[in-house]
Amino acid sequence: MAKMSHAEYIRRETVTGTVPMVAGDRQYNFMDLFLATSGFSIATWCYTQGAYVAQYLSFKQMLINIFCFNIIWILIECIPVFFAVRYGIDLWIWLRSVLGKKGVAILATVISMANFGWYAVDSQLFASSMINLFGGFGVILDPTIWKPLLGVLCVVLGTMIALGGPDVIKWVNRFLVTALLIVGAVVVIICFTAVPLGDMLKVQPDTSLYESGIGRFMLSAEGNVAFAFSWSTQALVMPRLAKSEKSGYWATSLAYGVVAPFFVAAGGVMAIAMFVSAGYYESDPTVMLATLAGPGFALLSLLMVAFANIGTQGTGSYVNCMIVKSGLPKVSYKFLVFLAMIYVSILTVWGWVMDNFGSFISLAAQIQGPIIGMTVVDYLIVKKRKISLKSLYNIDGHKAYEFTYGFNLVGLGCLVIAFVTNFLFVYNPLTAEIKSPIFMVLTSSGYTAVCGGLLYWLASLTPLRKYMLRDRDEIEIV
Repeated sequence: MAKMSHAEYIRRETVTGTVPMVAGDRQYNFMDLFLATSGFSIATWCYTQGAYVAQYLSFKQMLINIFCFNIIWILIECIPVFFAVRYGIDLWIWLRSVLGKKGVAILATVISMANFGWYAVDSQLFASSMINLFGGFGVILDPTIWKPLLGVLCVVLGTMIALGGPDVIKWVNRFLVTALLIVGAVVVIICFTAVPLGDMLKVQPDTSLYESGIGRFMLSAEGNVAFAFSWSTQALVMPRLAKSEKSGYWATSLAYGVVAPFFVAAGGVMAIAMFVSAGYYESDPTVMLATLAGPGFALLSLLMVAFANIGTQGTGSYVNCMIVKSGLPKVSYKFLVFLAMIYVSILTVWGWVMDNFGSFISLAAQIQGPIIGMTVVDYLIVKKRKISLKSLYNIDGHKAYEFTYGFNLVGLGCLVIAFVTNFLFVYNPLTAEIKSPIFMVLTSSGYTAVCGGLLYWLASLTPLRKYMLRDRDEIEIV
């Protein structure tokens, strides 16, 4: 096979959804995928998440909450990485068999629009950090003017990375993640040297979130489960580039389950150190480093904030435009990237997502949760790891996944039931009202995943099984 030119490589990589990736075209080894995925997951919102949890839990509870809930759910939700690598397709291609092709087109677009809210948060945090950084050196920037300008600049620079495709993302993240992991370690060391560990252990959690300790622990857990779920619909796009199933699974799981929580924990440690040192909690790393280590050392945050947030913008734009292309494969990738740039810029200037961060991540996770549950159950139990590529791509008129006018009513029904029952009977993310003891066991996001998966499995035990597995005749002859 002739070596693929750079232009052809970019074209093939950025038109996912039109053809599966064959083994010879897969460019990512374990380290490539691990670094690219880690670069995607590291952004200033990790510190925002860590500071949120730090306020309501003790130091030890915070670390347990962050790492345990992230690791457990990430290991589960990344199981479908195996099919992503085996078949050379992403999650949203497989979901044509669970939701129907038109169902995927709609949900891929809706969820990507929600996912882009994260990148509005990312760009706003970038702007705030840059303003604070300049302020630390005596350069005062008017936030009303510079915050939207710097936020949009972050989006634009990220867009330039996204336009380069996976090859550019791979090389950017080889430098980015290595530097950021070193920075993260230095930040934690600074916190422990600036404030004695004993003083941080004595900090009492804020009881205003919920009256009982278990309530505060599980509400914080909801934030961490939602944080873990936020990667789910995006995580299974890049693994199709991996050369082996094993490297694809572990590179993805370690990036989202260990690296991202490490930076969340670093944010929590810095927030507690800030409380001990200054008497208030803070999530902006530039402010925290300037307070704990002096303005000169805050230059370190320039690397941490600028590179991390711009790199995340680029990878996130690529991944979410790929998700949309899975449902709308005929739309130009470049057009989607520029459209995403405009959309995220508007969200950045508007500021609603940042102002309602907790409700936003929980609400988004409750849409993604049922999809996670159904995908794992469908892959492992219902379809038993076999699928018809012919019907996924309408080859030779194979239409097993057309279902009912392009919609799989069973899969969509499970999603709706899980979402609505959670909202009505388990937890309201808009008011933070806990409505059922189920929340204290599974959290709200966890409930939607379990409910969606359980309903989908139960449906497969009924006469609906024939409707759900219309592809079995094709599997036997493939």
